[in-house]
Amino acid sequence: MSDQLPLSAPSFDEAEVQAVADVVRSGWLTMGPRTAQFEQAFSTFVGSKHGVMASSCTAALHLAFAALDLGPGDEVIVPSLTFVATANAVAYTGATPVFADIVSPECPLMDPEAVRALIGPRTKAICTVHYAGYVADMVALRALSDAHGLALVEDAAHSPGARSAEGPAGSLGDISCFSFFSNKNLVTGEGGMCTSDDEELVRRMRLLRAHGMTATSWDRERGHASGYDVIERGYNYRPSELEAALGLVQLDKLPAMLARRRELVGRYRLGLERTPEVGFVPFSAELDEMSSCHIMPLVTPSNEERDRLRAAAADAGIQTSVHYQPVHSFKVFQPQAALPITEDYAAREVTLPLYPAMADSDVDRVLGLFAMVNA
Repeated sequence: MSDQLPLSAPSFDEAEVQAVADVVRSGWLTMGPRTAQFEQAFSTFVGSKHGVMASSCTAALHLAFAALDLGPGDEVIVPSLTFVATANAVAYTGATPVFADIVSPECPLMDPEAVRALIGPRTKAICTVHYAGYVADMVALRALSDAHGLALVEDAAHSPGARSAEGPAGSLGDISCFSFFSNKNLVTGEGGMCTSDDEELVRRMRLLRAHGMTATSWDRERGHASGYDVIERGYNYRPSELEAALGLVQLDKLPAMLARRRELVGRYRLGLERTPEVGFVPFSAELDEMSSCHIMPLVTPSNEERDRLRAAAADAGIQTSVHYQPVHSFKVFQPQAALPITEDYAAREVTLPLYPAMADSDVDRVLGLFAMVNA
């Protein structure tokens, strides 16, 4: 079928083309002035004092955990309902990810009570994920972190522009990490960002992302340094100016793109009320208004119904996905205890198309598929 409806698509126009062309013409492609400008603009947008751009969100998470001095013998409590990068970034430091269950299929966020039960003498940090763009219970998680002297990290890959009553995602943890991958709400192709109010953590992350060097290439280019020392064993997690230039354009568009995402999720919700046998959308319409609405999850009655729906969608040229295969089930992390709520949710969830350029008729096309499948 030629009329394919993708799961996601970036919202680019000539503004992004011009921004990239300007960088190419400048002759300076690696981390430099546009990176610094984007860091400041993005951190301001999410209500944080500082931004540290990285080559990916995975790199940002690794920088966060490295700046917190995690290492062998330490544990970090993470959700299993996430992309594997959340746990991998913990493991890169030599620390161990410990997996917590979610609250419920209706609220697929890491359960603070499950976290409480996992805190032990080796626990050094909690890393929560704002799944689908809905902010986790940061009040409860902050209370646990403070009571036990733990760092609190936000994996905010899904949630630029999301907020809670306590403030925006990106301002609620000791460090927050965002993704700008091609399927995200703000797209630079690759790229990520750490935000933090802690100046010492920011200093460490800036140092570690560029080999532990005391001066960057841009410093030397401007004549601000003639040499450098290497004072820590760092990484090559520098972003490019091309990504930063795209980020600046996308950030200007983000409020309008978020508004459109929320409209589309609302249309899905209203349509699914007519076919409740298909399944339900997690969270609530009230929470949609505070969410970044990164993905459109649907919880079906059973794994078999989920797979039948996905097959019908593929036949109709509608792309779907699953968010996520539980990380604790992957071979690399075995053995692990069961997480029954996460496992049940993951077996029944299907992710439907959602991106700002979708027309209302695209949502109606997906909803029409449900009516046919259940006829």
